[in-house]
Amino acid sequence: MNASTSDLPVVVIGAGPVGLAAAAHLVERDIEPLVLEAGATAGAAVRAWAHVRLFSPWGEVTDPAAERLLAPTGWTKPDATVYPTGGDWADLYLQPLATVLGDRVRTGARVTGVSRTGRDRLVDADRETQPFTVHVRHADGHEERILARAVIDASGTWSIPGPAGGNGLPALGEKAAADRISYRVPDLNDPALHARYAGRRTAVIGSGASAFTALASLAALAREEKGTRAVWILRRGISGSTFGGGTADQLPARGALGLAAKAAVDEGHADAVTGFRVESVERDAGRLVLVAEDGRRLDPVDEVIVLTGLRPDLSFLSELRLGLDERLQAPTALAPLIDPNQHSCGSVYPHGHRELAHPERGLYLAGMKSYGRAPTFLALTGYEQVRSIAAAIAGDAESADRVELTLPETGVCGGSGLYDAPEARSDDSGGCCAPTPAPGPQLVQLGAGATLPVVAEQPTGGCCGS
Repeated sequence: MNASTSDLPVVVIGAGPVGLAAAAHLVERDIEPLVLEAGATAGAAVRAWAHVRLFSPWGEVTDPAAERLLAPTGWTKPDATVYPTGGDWADLYLQPLATVLGDRVRTGARVTGVSRTGRDRLVDADRETQPFTVHVRHADGHEERILARAVIDASGTWSIPGPAGGNGLPALGEKAAADRISYRVPDLNDPALHARYAGRRTAVIGSGASAFTALASLAALAREEKGTRAVWILRRGISGSTFGGGTADQLPARGALGLAAKAAVDEGHADAVTGFRVESVERDAGRLVLVAEDGRRLDPVDEVIVLTGLRPDLSFLSELRLGLDERLQAPTALAPLIDPNQHSCGSVYPHGHRELAHPERGLYLAGMKSYGRAPTFLALTGYEQVRSIAAAIAGDAESADRVELTLPETGVCGGSGLYDAPEARSDDSGGCCAPTPAPGPQLVQLGAGATLPVVAEQPTGGCCGS
């Protein structure tokens, strides 16, 4: 890196939990960060599921470097045993952190493209000596070009929810029925949403923590409002692991979420339909009929909630040389470590800057985005990622390569706690973060029992992502 490039900031895309943590680690190393957030506030994606309670307590959803940066301001960490909602997390941690970072965080700044200065992805000559150029469109419409020494993309996966179609593409008629289809866990305390689902028949598509949350919420509504009923559509069958770890889960709130979804079925508030891959959505006298690839047709429903995972937006990185796994869309070296066919939250091997690197030197995907479509992301994992990345950018190889993390092994990763759960406390460490499991949704919420070397679709209990 030449002297002029080393004087440039490190651009961090996304002011969510991991993006702001990255900025805190860079500041500690006297490297100037510039955080670009498309939303109007820090933690904009987290605020989108403010009603959802994380299944990780406060002790597992704050970053050590961020805490050190906040300490001189008089900030006090909330009770480590209490489970915050997404709104709590944003108001009591993310916004104060963004305030401390000050002008280093710009909101209403959407990144529309990243490249090397004067080089498209085809050009080899002097590529690595050129700074990155980050194209930004601001909320008022004006555009800006920012030069950067490195780029950390922590923009999450919240913006691209999976479709209803069983083949990964929108089902026939899905877009035409958009007025009756939602891709988020509804806040049934909102009067408008309460009225939308009360006394109605709703199909919930997905098998992850977000789907659990929606089923539990609709079951609670059914106990209050006569005629409320859910149809739970699973692309796979029901097995012993369908509802997660239950009472054996090292994250009690996460286990309770699966048990609440099971109760919704057992009590008759939800009917489970298995092996159903949606091919089309048809209109029938103002209601919707879901048709499977095998020709099965369900009875009409009034509403559909699609919670089939979240996907990374790679469009603005098209002029950079990415090394991504063809299935997960995660960094090539990381993918085998997080493959949901092989790993749960706790069996993910500790990783840092080396596993997150790409052929484009100086570019890193971090946080939920680094996991692509895998649902096993934890908040503390993201915090450790950016600690390692910041050390690598600073040239501290010893610290960058020292990655240690111990995570809980049971239960389903990704997902959130019940939005209406009491302010529960935990005697266990834990913090599964993330907004979703495949094929269910990733609740951008966050991981547990982490040992650092000196952790929603909707969010998951401690999930990161902006």
